[in-house]
Amino acid sequence: MPRPEWSASPQDEKGVLTERARIDKAASGPVLVFFSTAVAWLILSTILGLVISIKHNAPSFLADLAPLTYGRLVPACRLCLTYGWASLAGMGVGIWILSRLCRVPLRLPGVLIFGAILWNLGLVLGVGAVLSGKMSTLDSLEMPIGPSVVLFSGYLIIGGWGAVLYRSRIGGAAYVSVWYILGAFFWFSWYFGVSQFLTSICDVQGVMQNVVGAWYHQGVSLLWLGALGLGTAYYLIPKVINRPIYSSNLASVGFWTFVAFAGLTGLARLSGGPVPAWIVSVGIAANLLMLVPLATVLTNLLSTIRSGAGAVYFSPTLRFTTFGVVSFGVSGVIALMSSLRSVDSAVHFTQFAPGQEHLFLYCFYSMVMFGAIYYIMPRLVGCEWLSSSLIRLHFYGAAYGGGFFSGLLLLAGVATGLSLRDPEASFLQAVQISQSYYLGQTFAVCMIAVGHLFFLLHFLLMLLRIGQPGADPTLFSNPGEEKH
Repeated sequence: MPRPEWSASPQDEKGVLTERARIDKAASGPVLVFFSTAVAWLILSTILGLVISIKHNAPSFLADLAPLTYGRLVPACRLCLTYGWASLAGMGVGIWILSRLCRVPLRLPGVLIFGAILWNLGLVLGVGAVLSGKMSTLDSLEMPIGPSVVLFSGYLIIGGWGAVLYRSRIGGAAYVSVWYILGAFFWFSWYFGVSQFLTSICDVQGVMQNVVGAWYHQGVSLLWLGALGLGTAYYLIPKVINRPIYSSNLASVGFWTFVAFAGLTGLARLSGGPVPAWIVSVGIAANLLMLVPLATVLTNLLSTIRSGAGAVYFSPTLRFTTFGVVSFGVSGVIALMSSLRSVDSAVHFTQFAPGQEHLFLYCFYSMVMFGAIYYIMPRLVGCEWLSSSLIRLHFYGAAYGGGFFSGLLLLAGVATGLSLRDPEASFLQAVQISQSYYLGQTFAVCMIAVGHLFFLLHFLLMLLRIGQPGADPTLFSNPGEEKH
């Protein structure tokens, strides 16, 4: 398996650098649009998350405004985070990596920008519809059909451009990052298109709505965002430490087993519901079999990181990415345990599931995307990040705040579930146990928000080309200095 990008002899190094610069220049317009809009949605989701967290402690807060009631804010925040920040950042990173690895400059970049505009327009309409009360009850499928069509139209342009890049590639075998990113572009169109067809056009009823919803939710989490995150990690880690991936065989095994089992894991979410027992059993078996891609991917990426472990101390990109890779492993183990019927029966209707989802979406995926943006932006705008201190503060807020928030949700879920199973405890006691964690969760959300403010400030400075003009990257410390 080739290393990221392409190998070149010393005499060809100048030509390689020239070609990379040409590719980056062609991609800069669309990718900056993806990143800018993604950051805007990230800040909006952070504000909504803060309001939701305050409502946990003070339910009457903004209760007189119908669009800001709890039942509308939660799905709106989820849409902003999943389709706004996560998807737009992932598409921007994915397009840039494909362009680099396929060695093809983007043609007609305005088409990609138009696709991004359609995506954002559909999302604005969808979030507006949810806040006005016009939404479905299916998790991650709250948007009505009109905004969904607009969003999906934009996606077809973006995904199609990704396929064009691959079709025009220069070179032989594709690197593992290309597998994951191309797969993600295909899987999103499949999951989103089929689920919208079944729920909006065929109008499936009853239990089948929940089956479609569980299938879609887990498919988008793992085979869309998860694949984009893993493809990005496979690219960034070898690039930063300047060493090849640990094992190409492990990369192949990890990818194909991930493809085979990830799509079925969502069926375990239906445990305890009015569905045939074999459906849930298939989901549980898929979660158990996910141990194979989980173990192979973690072994491959962490072994590669260990070969250049010193880089974690001074590279912002590698520090964010490493935190994300470790979180991917932790979230995978928790997902496996919670899929078991004995565990699910205790934590199903608690904060445990949101904690698991936050661990995956934020602590894994978002941290990898942050690392990718820190790596890619200097290559698009022509200057380095202004301050390593701002990056460090962002990391502290995101890593400690995100980890603390996920941990509190998981602990609250376990404590509440055990109370619900105690025949001598009342339901009110279980509710009070859950409420005892709300103040800590609000503190964690504030930590995340502060980190995002530092990230927003730094990102805006980069857009304005206010940074370090030198060729040296902005690092936490110089290689060889004392590690703290």
